[in-house]
Amino acid sequence: MRQAVSMVARLGFRLQALPSVLGRQLSCTQTKILGSDRVKLMESIVVGDIAELKPNQGTLSLFTNEAGGILDDLIVTNTSEGYLYVVSNAGCWDKDLALMQNKVKELQNRGSDVGLEVVDNALLALQGPTAAQVLQAGVADDLRKLPFMTSAVMEVFGVSGCRVTRCGYTGEDGVEISVPAAGAVHLATALLENPEVKLAGLAARDSLRLEAGLCLYGKDIDEHTTPVEGSLSWTLGKRRRAAMDFPGAKVIVPQLKGKVQQKRVGLMCEGAPMRAHSPILSMEGTVIGTVTSGCPSPCLKKNVAMGYVPYEYSRPGTLLLIEVRRKQQMAVVSKMPFVPTNYYTLK
Repeated sequence: MRQAVSMVARLGFRLQALPSVLGRQLSCTQTKILGSDRVKLMESIVVGDIAELKPNQGTLSLFTNEAGGILDDLIVTNTSEGYLYVVSNAGCWDKDLALMQNKVKELQNRGSDVGLEVVDNALLALQGPTAAQVLQAGVADDLRKLPFMTSAVMEVFGVSGCRVTRCGYTGEDGVEISVPAAGAVHLATALLENPEVKLAGLAARDSLRLEAGLCLYGKDIDEHTTPVEGSLSWTLGKRRRAAMDFPGAKVIVPQLKGKVQQKRVGLMCEGAPMRAHSPILSMEGTVIGTVTSGCPSPCLKKNVAMGYVPYEYSRPGTLLLIEVRRKQQMAVVSKMPFVPTNYYTLK
Protein backbone atom coordinates (compact mmCIF):
# COMPACT_ATOMS: atom_id res chain seq x y z
CA MET A 1 0.00 0.00 0.00
CA ARG A 2 1.33 3.41 -0.91
CA GLN A 3 2.04 5.92 1.82
CA ALA A 4 -1.08 7.89 2.74
CA VAL A 5 0.45 11.35 2.38
CA SER A 6 4.01 12.39 1.73
CA MET A 7 5.54 15.80 1.33
CA VAL A 8 8.31 16.69 -1.04
CA ALA A 9 9.80 20.16 -0.80
CA ARG A 10 11.58 22.04 -3.55
CA LEU A 11 12.98 25.10 -1.90
CA GLY A 12 15.57 27.61 -2.90
CA PHE A 13 17.56 27.00 0.26
CA ARG A 14 18.93 24.06 2.22
CA LEU A 15 16.19 22.19 4.01
CA GLN A 16 18.20 22.01 7.22
CA ALA A 17 16.54 25.37 7.82
CA LEU A 18 13.34 23.40 8.33
CA PRO A 19 14.09 20.99 11.21
CA SER A 20 11.07 18.79 10.54
CA VAL A 21 10.78 19.10 6.77
CA LEU A 22 12.28 16.56 4.44
CA GLY A 23 15.70 16.83 2.85
CA ARG A 24 15.00 17.33 -0.79
CA GLN A 25 17.45 20.05 -1.61
CA LEU A 26 16.26 21.01 -5.07
CA SER A 27 14.55 24.09 -6.40
CA CYS A 28 12.77 24.45 -9.69
CA THR A 29 12.63 27.18 -12.28
CA GLN A 30 9.36 29.08 -12.06
CA THR A 31 8.65 31.77 -14.62
CA LYS A 32 5.80 33.90 -15.94
CA ILE A 33 5.46 34.55 -19.67
CA LEU A 34 3.60 37.83 -20.14
CA GLY A 35 2.06 39.82 -22.98
CA SER A 36 -0.48 39.25 -25.74
CA ASP A 37 2.03 37.14 -27.70
CA ARG A 38 2.86 34.81 -24.80
CA VAL A 39 1.37 31.74 -26.50
CA LYS A 40 3.29 32.53 -29.68
CA LEU A 41 6.49 32.68 -27.64
CA MET A 42 5.89 29.40 -25.83
CA GLU A 43 4.83 27.49 -28.95
CA SER A 44 8.04 28.58 -30.67
CA ILE A 45 10.10 26.54 -28.18
CA VAL A 46 7.87 23.64 -27.01
CA VAL A 47 6.04 20.78 -28.75
CA GLY A 48 2.65 21.16 -27.04
CA ASP A 49 -0.56 22.90 -28.10
CA ILE A 50 -0.54 25.79 -25.63
CA ALA A 51 -3.25 27.74 -27.45
CA GLU A 52 -5.84 25.06 -26.67
CA LEU A 53 -5.34 25.26 -22.90
CA LYS A 54 -8.37 26.49 -20.99
CA PRO A 55 -7.99 29.10 -18.21
CA ASN A 56 -5.97 27.62 -15.33
CA GLN A 57 -5.34 24.38 -17.25
CA GLY A 58 -1.80 23.06 -17.57
CA THR A 59 0.05 20.47 -19.62
CA LEU A 60 3.36 18.66 -19.55
CA SER A 61 5.45 19.70 -22.53
CA LEU A 62 9.01 19.54 -23.83
CA PHE A 63 11.66 22.00 -24.94
CA THR A 64 13.28 20.51 -28.05
CA ASN A 65 16.23 21.42 -30.27
CA GLU A 66 16.41 21.39 -34.06
CA ALA A 67 17.81 17.84 -33.99
CA GLY A 68 14.68 16.68 -32.19
CA GLY A 69 16.44 16.17 -28.85
CA ILE A 70 14.72 16.99 -25.55
CA LEU A 71 16.26 20.00 -23.79
CA ASP A 72 13.98 19.67 -20.75
CA ASP A 73 10.47 18.72 -19.67
CA LEU A 74 8.22 21.37 -18.14
CA ILE A 75 4.66 22.20 -17.13
CA VAL A 76 2.94 25.14 -18.80
CA THR A 77 -0.24 26.55 -17.26
CA ASN A 78 -2.52 29.08 -18.95
CA THR A 79 -3.50 31.16 -15.92
CA SER A 80 -6.70 33.18 -15.66
CA GLU A 81 -4.52 36.12 -14.54
CA GLY A 82 -3.29 36.67 -18.10
CA TYR A 83 0.11 34.98 -18.13
CA LEU A 84 1.63 31.54 -18.69
CA TYR A 85 3.07 29.93 -15.56
CA VAL A 86 6.02 27.70 -16.40
CA VAL A 87 7.74 25.19 -14.10
CA SER A 88 10.90 23.44 -15.34
CA ASN A 89 13.80 21.55 -13.77
CA ALA A 90 16.32 23.21 -11.48
CA GLY A 91 19.15 21.23 -13.06
CA CYS A 92 18.39 22.94 -16.36
CA TRP A 93 17.97 26.43 -14.88
CA ASP A 94 20.71 28.10 -16.93
CA LYS A 95 19.81 26.70 -20.34
CA ASP A 96 16.04 26.92 -19.83
CA LEU A 97 16.16 30.53 -18.74
CA ALA A 98 18.59 31.44 -21.54
CA LEU A 99 16.35 29.71 -24.09
CA MET A 100 13.26 31.63 -22.97
CA GLN A 101 15.04 34.96 -22.54
CA ASN A 102 16.68 34.75 -25.97
CA LYS A 103 13.36 33.94 -27.61
CA VAL A 104 11.69 36.84 -25.77
CA LYS A 105 14.34 39.24 -27.09
CA GLU A 106 14.01 37.82 -30.59
CA LEU A 107 10.25 38.32 -30.65
CA GLN A 108 10.44 41.73 -29.00
CA ASN A 109 12.83 42.85 -31.76
CA ARG A 110 10.15 41.81 -34.25
CA GLY A 111 7.57 43.92 -32.47
CA SER A 112 5.85 41.20 -30.46
CA ASP A 113 4.25 41.94 -27.09
CA VAL A 114 5.94 39.46 -24.79
CA GLY A 115 7.94 39.46 -21.57
CA LEU A 116 9.40 37.13 -18.96
CA GLU A 117 9.48 37.29 -15.17
CA VAL A 118 11.31 34.87 -12.87
CA VAL A 119 9.14 33.83 -9.91
CA ASP A 120 11.13 33.71 -6.66
CA ASN A 121 8.89 31.15 -4.95
CA ALA A 122 9.45 27.85 -3.20
CA LEU A 123 7.54 24.77 -4.36
CA LEU A 124 6.07 22.26 -1.92
CA ALA A 125 4.58 18.99 -3.20
CA LEU A 126 1.92 17.32 -1.05
CA GLN A 127 1.23 13.87 -2.51
CA GLY A 128 -0.95 10.88 -1.67
CA PRO A 129 -4.55 9.63 -1.53
CA THR A 130 -5.53 12.00 1.32
CA ALA A 131 -3.48 15.01 0.17
CA ALA A 132 -6.54 17.04 -0.85
CA GLN A 133 -8.27 16.25 2.45
CA VAL A 134 -5.23 17.49 4.38
CA LEU A 135 -4.92 20.65 2.31
CA GLN A 136 -8.65 21.41 2.43
CA ALA A 137 -8.33 22.23 6.12
CA GLY A 138 -6.13 25.20 5.23
CA VAL A 139 -7.92 26.69 2.20
CA ALA A 140 -11.32 28.25 1.54
CA ASP A 141 -11.52 27.01 -2.07
CA ASP A 142 -13.33 23.72 -2.72
CA LEU A 143 -10.56 21.38 -3.90
CA ARG A 144 -13.16 18.97 -5.29
CA LYS A 145 -13.49 21.47 -8.13
CA LEU A 146 -9.75 21.38 -8.87
CA PRO A 147 -9.04 18.38 -11.16
CA PHE A 148 -5.69 17.02 -12.33
CA MET A 149 -3.49 19.55 -14.17
CA THR A 150 -5.52 22.62 -13.15
CA SER A 151 -4.52 25.34 -10.72
CA ALA A 152 -5.80 28.30 -8.74
CA VAL A 153 -4.32 31.09 -6.63
CA MET A 154 -5.46 30.96 -3.02
CA GLU A 155 -4.48 31.52 0.60
CA VAL A 156 -3.05 28.34 2.12
CA PHE A 157 -2.83 28.02 5.92
CA GLY A 158 -2.63 31.80 6.21
CA VAL A 159 -0.08 32.32 3.42
CA SER A 160 -1.57 34.44 0.65
CA GLY A 161 -0.61 34.38 -3.01
CA CYS A 162 -0.04 30.62 -3.30
CA ARG A 163 -0.69 28.86 -6.60
CA VAL A 164 -2.03 25.37 -5.96
CA THR A 165 -1.77 22.97 -8.92
CA ARG A 166 -3.38 19.51 -8.86
CA CYS A 167 -0.34 17.59 -10.05
CA GLY A 168 2.85 15.92 -8.88
CA TYR A 169 5.45 13.41 -9.96
CA THR A 170 4.37 10.37 -7.98
CA GLY A 171 1.44 8.93 -9.95
CA GLU A 172 -0.81 9.65 -6.96
CA ASP A 173 -3.32 12.41 -6.33
CA GLY A 174 -1.72 15.48 -4.86
CA VAL A 175 -0.79 19.12 -5.32
CA GLU A 176 2.23 21.29 -5.89
CA ILE A 177 2.08 24.58 -4.03
CA SER A 178 4.05 27.55 -5.33
CA VAL A 179 4.51 29.62 -2.19
CA PRO A 180 6.25 32.97 -1.63
CA ALA A 181 9.66 32.18 -0.14
CA ALA A 182 8.93 34.15 3.04
CA GLY A 183 5.97 31.87 3.80
CA ALA A 184 7.56 28.53 2.92
CA VAL A 185 8.67 27.55 6.43
CA HIS A 186 5.30 28.52 7.90
CA LEU A 187 3.38 26.51 5.31
CA ALA A 188 5.61 23.43 5.60
CA THR A 189 5.29 23.51 9.38
CA ALA A 190 1.51 23.87 9.19
CA LEU A 191 1.22 20.86 6.88
CA LEU A 192 3.43 18.75 9.12
CA GLU A 193 1.17 19.41 12.11
CA ASN A 194 -1.28 16.96 10.54
CA PRO A 195 -0.28 13.41 11.60
CA GLU A 196 -1.31 12.17 8.14
CA VAL A 197 1.64 14.02 6.61
CA LYS A 198 4.98 12.22 6.46
CA LEU A 199 8.27 13.45 5.10
CA ALA A 200 9.51 12.10 1.78
CA GLY A 201 12.97 12.51 0.34
CA LEU A 202 14.36 11.99 -3.13
CA ALA A 203 14.55 8.19 -2.91
CA ALA A 204 10.84 7.94 -2.05
CA ARG A 205 9.93 10.26 -4.90
CA ASP A 206 12.15 8.27 -7.27
CA SER A 207 10.48 4.94 -6.49
CA LEU A 208 7.02 6.49 -6.86
CA ARG A 209 7.74 8.14 -10.20
CA LEU A 210 9.34 4.92 -11.46
CA GLU A 211 6.28 2.88 -10.50
CA ALA A 212 4.23 5.47 -12.43
CA GLY A 213 6.54 5.16 -15.46
CA LEU A 214 7.52 8.84 -15.32
CA CYS A 215 10.81 10.07 -16.82
CA LEU A 216 13.55 11.87 -14.95
CA TYR A 217 15.34 14.41 -17.12
CA GLY A 218 19.06 13.73 -17.45
CA LYS A 219 18.57 10.00 -16.82
CA ASP A 220 15.67 8.75 -18.95
CA ILE A 221 15.47 11.60 -21.47
CA ASP A 222 18.02 14.14 -22.63
CA GLU A 223 19.26 16.08 -25.66
CA HIS A 224 20.12 12.82 -27.41
CA THR A 225 16.62 11.35 -27.22
CA THR A 226 13.54 12.49 -29.13
CA PRO A 227 9.97 12.52 -27.76
CA VAL A 228 9.10 9.49 -29.89
CA GLU A 229 12.14 7.51 -28.72
CA GLY A 230 11.31 8.49 -25.14
CA SER A 231 7.70 7.20 -25.51
CA LEU A 232 6.44 10.76 -25.07
CA SER A 233 4.64 11.15 -28.39
CA TRP A 234 1.48 12.08 -26.48
CA THR A 235 3.06 15.46 -25.62
CA LEU A 236 3.01 16.44 -29.31
CA GLY A 237 -0.10 18.50 -29.96
CA LYS A 238 -2.18 17.30 -32.93
CA ARG A 239 -2.24 20.77 -34.45
CA ARG A 240 1.49 21.15 -33.88
CA ARG A 241 2.20 17.83 -35.63
CA ALA A 242 0.24 18.93 -38.67
CA ALA A 243 1.87 22.37 -38.77
CA MET A 244 5.35 21.00 -38.03
CA ASP A 245 6.17 24.35 -36.49
CA PHE A 246 8.12 23.38 -33.36
CA PRO A 247 11.90 22.90 -33.02
CA GLY A 248 12.97 19.52 -34.38
CA ALA A 249 9.65 18.82 -36.09
CA LYS A 250 11.34 17.68 -39.30
CA VAL A 251 13.04 14.92 -37.30
CA ILE A 252 10.30 14.12 -34.79
CA VAL A 253 7.13 14.02 -36.93
CA PRO A 254 8.43 11.42 -39.44
CA GLN A 255 9.34 9.19 -36.47
CA LEU A 256 5.64 9.00 -35.55
CA LYS A 257 4.94 7.04 -38.74
CA GLY A 258 8.12 4.98 -38.94
CA LYS A 259 10.34 2.89 -36.72
CA VAL A 260 12.82 4.63 -34.45
CA GLN A 261 16.24 3.17 -33.73
CA GLN A 262 15.61 2.98 -29.98
CA LYS A 263 12.62 3.09 -27.65
CA ARG A 264 12.19 3.70 -23.92
CA VAL A 265 10.57 0.65 -22.34
CA GLY A 266 9.56 -0.59 -18.93
CA LEU A 267 11.37 -3.61 -17.49
CA MET A 268 10.45 -5.93 -14.63
CA CYS A 269 12.46 -8.69 -12.98
CA GLU A 270 13.02 -10.58 -9.75
CA GLY A 271 16.37 -11.04 -8.06
CA ALA A 272 18.89 -8.20 -7.73
CA PRO A 273 17.53 -4.70 -8.50
CA MET A 274 18.28 -3.25 -11.91
CA ARG A 275 20.15 0.04 -11.71
CA ALA A 276 21.06 2.86 -14.08
CA HIS A 277 23.79 1.93 -16.56
CA SER A 278 23.12 -1.83 -16.25
CA PRO A 279 23.57 -3.40 -19.72
CA ILE A 280 20.48 -4.82 -21.44
CA LEU A 281 21.14 -7.94 -23.52
CA SER A 282 19.20 -10.02 -25.99
CA MET A 283 18.51 -13.64 -25.05
CA GLU A 284 21.48 -14.53 -27.26
CA GLY A 285 23.74 -12.46 -24.99
CA THR A 286 24.32 -9.44 -27.25
CA VAL A 287 24.31 -6.03 -25.54
CA ILE A 288 21.41 -4.08 -27.09
CA GLY A 289 20.72 -1.27 -24.65
CA THR A 290 21.11 0.30 -21.21
CA VAL A 291 18.97 0.74 -18.12
CA THR A 292 18.41 4.43 -17.35
CA SER A 293 16.51 4.14 -14.03
CA GLY A 294 15.72 1.24 -11.75
CA CYS A 295 14.76 0.31 -8.19
CA PRO A 296 12.76 -2.19 -6.16
CA SER A 297 9.02 -1.46 -6.32
CA PRO A 298 7.58 -1.18 -2.78
CA CYS A 299 4.08 -1.82 -4.16
CA LEU A 300 4.79 -4.76 -6.44
CA LYS A 301 7.58 -6.38 -4.43
CA LYS A 302 9.46 -6.77 -7.70
CA ASN A 303 12.20 -4.80 -9.39
CA VAL A 304 11.19 -2.22 -11.98
CA ALA A 305 13.27 -0.19 -14.38
CA MET A 306 13.19 1.68 -17.64
CA GLY A 307 15.77 1.81 -20.38
CA TYR A 308 16.35 1.98 -24.11
CA VAL A 309 16.33 -0.95 -26.52
CA PRO A 310 16.12 -1.23 -30.33
CA TYR A 311 12.56 -0.92 -31.65
CA GLU A 312 12.30 -4.63 -32.48
CA TYR A 313 12.82 -5.50 -28.78
CA SER A 314 10.30 -2.98 -27.41
CA ARG A 315 7.14 -5.09 -27.54
CA PRO A 316 5.64 -5.84 -24.09
CA GLY A 317 6.30 -9.43 -23.11
CA THR A 318 9.70 -9.58 -24.81
CA LEU A 319 12.21 -11.49 -22.71
CA LEU A 320 15.63 -9.90 -22.23
CA LEU A 321 18.67 -10.26 -19.99
CA ILE A 322 19.99 -7.60 -17.61
CA GLU A 323 23.56 -7.66 -16.34
CA VAL A 324 23.59 -6.88 -12.62
CA ARG A 325 26.81 -7.20 -10.63
CA ARG A 326 28.41 -9.06 -13.55
CA LYS A 327 25.65 -11.65 -13.52
CA GLN A 328 22.86 -11.99 -16.08
CA GLN A 329 19.24 -12.29 -14.99
CA MET A 330 15.97 -12.53 -16.85
CA ALA A 331 13.75 -9.47 -17.37
CA VAL A 332 10.57 -8.84 -19.32
CA VAL A 333 9.53 -5.74 -21.23
CA SER A 334 6.47 -4.42 -19.40
CA LYS A 335 3.81 -1.81 -20.01
CA MET A 336 4.02 1.41 -18.02
CA PRO A 337 2.84 2.59 -15.59
CA PHE A 338 3.82 -0.43 -13.53
CA VAL A 339 1.37 0.70 -10.84
CA PRO A 340 -1.91 2.32 -11.97
CA THR A 341 -2.01 6.09 -11.48
CA ASN A 342 -4.58 7.74 -9.21
CA TYR A 343 -4.93 11.24 -10.65
CA TYR A 344 -8.04 13.15 -9.59
CA THR A 345 -10.50 13.88 -12.37
CA LEU A 346 -14.01 15.31 -12.20
CA LYS A 347 -16.69 12.67 -12.69
